[in-house]
Amino acid sequence: MSTPYIPCLDLGSYINGSEEERKKFSDELGRAFNDSGFVTITNHGLSQELIDKLYENIKAAFSLPIEIKRKYEKPELAGQRGYTSAGKETAKGAKTPDLKEFWQIGQEVTDGDPVKNEYPDNEILEELPEFNKVTGDIYKKLEENGTHLLRAIATYLALPINYFDKHVHNGNSILRGIHYFPIENPETIPDDAVRAGAHEDINLITLLIGASADGLEVLTRSNEWLPIKAHHTDIVVNVGDMLQRLTNNKLKSTTHRVVNPPRELMKTSRFSVPFFLHPRSDMDLTSLPSTIDAEHPKAYSDMTAGEYLDERLREIGLKK
Repeated sequence: MSTPYIPCLDLGSYINGSEEERKKFSDELGRAFNDSGFVTITNHGLSQELIDKLYENIKAAFSLPIEIKRKYEKPELAGQRGYTSAGKETAKGAKTPDLKEFWQIGQEVTDGDPVKNEYPDNEILEELPEFNKVTGDIYKKLEENGTHLLRAIATYLALPINYFDKHVHNGNSILRGIHYFPIENPETIPDDAVRAGAHEDINLITLLIGASADGLEVLTRSNEWLPIKAHHTDIVVNVGDMLQRLTNNKLKSTTHRVVNPPRELMKTSRFSVPFFLHPRSDMDLTSLPSTIDAEHPKAYSDMTAGEYLDERLREIGLKK
């Protein structure tokens, strides 16, 4: 079995590098997304202080009493803003909900763009004022990093470097704080209950700040589960379904999961903060002509990002 290619790439070398360095970054990113579907990113501009503050606030938010958290749960928003309690999200095709609760923060449109009317307001966590500031700062920083990564992907796909820019400006991206809560009585949960069932992300790319504990595994092309080890300061990046559709499987959406910890650690929490980079809802996900040929016939029907998101939210149980 060949070892999957999961490089650690320096984003600073792309943002500030020479043309040659930018091309090298783009090539390595494309190669990894063809192979394992994952990379880790360093030199991304998020300070250790900001990351520590983020996790401090995420932990504090989930430590609030359940009656306070439920104030911020809005089922009519299909989990897209505010709090979502345990038992609400199920991996596509699974029968048992994931063992987690989460909080989602969405786009804040500040430039008069009419797309603002499509987005619900964020829930402001009154009990923890710093939470709103820190998560907002992280959102903007990851959105900025994601734009650079998509430019590198555009170069790899032989598209104009700014191909994705207009689609992700004020895009429908989501920052999700996740609490995989302690499993107090392992013998009472269903055999198939896991922290996050095997799934692919819906969006273009996902940027994940190194989680508080191990557990993330990726399904390799040789059909084996590989644990992803990332430093707390690294950002893990993977391909989502929207980019897979757009590239007619040239860039493959990565199947991944979060497994339950060993029995002796089941009573501990795990925290994770992914940023799901979504385009605007009107982006056309029709597969690029350059990715379709006799060996690679068109694999997907035509639809917009908004139509695809709606379909997937229903499949995972967040939308009725």
